[in-house]
Amino acid sequence: MHPGALLDLATELLRDAGRLDAPADGIVSTFFKRHRALGARERHALAETAYALLRRRALYHHLAQSGSGALERRLAILAWAGPDNLLRGALGPKEQQWREQVRSLDRAGFSDKLRHNLPDWLAAALRTQLGDDGFWKLVEALDAPAALDLRVNTVKAKRESVRAALAEAGIDAQPTPFSPWGLRIAGKPALNRLELFTRGEVEVQDEGSQLLALLVDAKRGEMVVDFCAGAGGKTLALGAAMRNTGRLYAFDVSGHRLDALKPRLARSGLSNVHPAQIAHERDDRIKRLAGKIDRVLIDAPCSGLGTLRRNPDLKWRQSPKAVAELAAKQAAILDSAARLLKPGGRLVYATCSPLRDENEAVATAFGAAHADFAPLPALEALSAAHVEGAEQLVDGGHLRLWPHVHGTDGFFAAVWQRT
Repeated sequence: MHPGALLDLATELLRDAGRLDAPADGIVSTFFKRHRALGARERHALAETAYALLRRRALYHHLAQSGSGALERRLAILAWAGPDNLLRGALGPKEQQWREQVRSLDRAGFSDKLRHNLPDWLAAALRTQLGDDGFWKLVEALDAPAALDLRVNTVKAKRESVRAALAEAGIDAQPTPFSPWGLRIAGKPALNRLELFTRGEVEVQDEGSQLLALLVDAKRGEMVVDFCAGAGGKTLALGAAMRNTGRLYAFDVSGHRLDALKPRLARSGLSNVHPAQIAHERDDRIKRLAGKIDRVLIDAPCSGLGTLRRNPDLKWRQSPKAVAELAAKQAAILDSAARLLKPGGRLVYATCSPLRDENEAVATAFGAAHADFAPLPALEALSAAHVEGAEQLVDGGHLRLWPHVHGTDGFFAAVWQRT
């Protein structure tokens, strides 16, 4: 494709993504369906340019003011994440000169807002939690794309055999530092073309998400519930940990998300997983299982702000009001799901949010209202699950993961045992 035409497409994509009226991954996917003739290199350049703009939206909108021409074209030039030679072929002399002038600016002197590229309310909350040093380290981590983490399906394969098979395919995979199931890959290779993927030996899953499943520590023959299963990443990890025995319910209010679990479940070889759509957290299915379940995982609906390396649009699409509404919903889900546990059962409440309002505040309120649930220190639970370096993963008795500290998405989890 001619570089000029590719830049025109980047401009069109940034116009779509810049509206912030839908998740960015869906917008990019829809855009590529409209332009099926694009090659892999062109798709990569366009997608990464869109995500680069969303990561540094405040900065690029500020810098674009000094240019001329259509705003989205100026933004595409500034945020371009494809090969430089492709872009140079699309620019006139004035545009090339302007781009070089902007790139030469010393950004260290810019305002905090232009350096952190976060909405004010979110920057203030994170700065309060982390302090200045931790805040800027987090900002740096969020400015870079996440690595690709895999979970080895231990029902079908061992980590070292999968790692060797990836090496044969020219893919360097390193063991994740904490999860005994994980491998980490730089870049975005086409995993779905590999036999080990189609055979169900691996699943794409962030190491932090794997650690949530390890925190549940589901055992052979138990009755387990993944209360907000979604597309089933943690469900599959739990099913493998149970060695394909017992009974594992995957509940979700979204039939569409559960449909996405079906092909993954078929690849996994698991027969102990039972997906079921529920109407709400007080569904009759929940009532029938009350007091019968050994372990419950609630990966609650949340702001998702711990995933900003992968979903940078979320920071512009969330608000304090939305977080407050989510916290109320989280408390209701936690209260209902807790009824499933039998005495001695384990309850894990988790989010992929860094915000205390969705995490410690919800956990503290639940503990105060439920004297029959005793807090279980996350360090104790992780150590029992043979997680190496577990002491690095906890804060105040809870699991606390940060991109700049642990290399994972941001996660929180609290654990209780029913007395």
